[in-house]
Amino acid sequence: MEQAFGLIGFGEAGRTFATAGAWASRARVFDIKTLLLQHRADKLADYAAAGVAGQDNMADTVDGADILLSLVTADQALVAAQASARLLKRGTLYCDMNSVAPQTKLAAAKLIEAAGGHYVDVAVMAPVDPARLAVPLLLSGVRASGAAERLAALGFTSIRVVGEAVGRASSVKMIRSVMVKGLEALTAECLVAAEAAGVRDEVLASLDASETSRHWDARADYHLDRMMVHGLRRAAEMEEVVKTLDHLGTGSAMTRVTVACQRAIGALRMPLIPEGLAPKLAALAIPSRQGEAA
Repeated sequence: MEQAFGLIGFGEAGRTFATAGAWASRARVFDIKTLLLQHRADKLADYAAAGVAGQDNMADTVDGADILLSLVTADQALVAAQASARLLKRGTLYCDMNSVAPQTKLAAAKLIEAAGGHYVDVAVMAPVDPARLAVPLLLSGVRASGAAERLAALGFTSIRVVGEAVGRASSVKMIRSVMVKGLEALTAECLVAAEAAGVRDEVLASLDASETSRHWDARADYHLDRMMVHGLRRAAEMEEVVKTLDHLGTGSAMTRVTVACQRAIGALRMPLIPEGLAPKLAALAIPSRQGEAA
């Protein structure tokens, strides 16, 4: 039996999924930009190009749908859940595919579940273009296994269930972004300064020379070891880096935070540095706040 489904939000992700799947002609879509005069024409053109049935209101997209894919901007994720909760039929599967914090997903889940819907936390773990329907998806929630089957029926090919707790999938994505997006910001801060100083090629060559093929658990163990042993000295060095960047006028926000982090870990002055990543993390751990979200 074909699923009656709707897409809430039709930005890059919605367009990509719709054009990649074989179901565009039976998808009902609503994007809030159709209500804004300056964006309406472009959004209607997007609908037409993808071959989807664009709607002028949320109700026509949500009403009667067996499955909903929420693909809005982060600041609209909870708003979309609130609006959907007022309109969806009991038993509708609500796949929240937005990049938001676990706490936001939990708040949205309460709204959907209270309305009789079935909420699933979906984390999209890579850019949707060029991966399209092969983009890795992590799912969590009581209905995650069923949702995996439904999404597979829509053509998604890389789906993994990571638990029954809403927020678990989004936790993986959010925490991973500390590294991924942080490295992007560090790259910008480093290379803009290198260009301004006229030493870009030399800096890149130095980075290549120090590159390692070790897995991230080994790399993280090494990084934490260096901070525990030499954090204070490294903080002092990084203060000099701040001076260098400020003199160039290229920005030093990431480096200033690095100073604070190096100093905080170095200030622990551990007499015996634990061996292995897990013991190091345990030594640095703060009390878990995981229970606060429940």
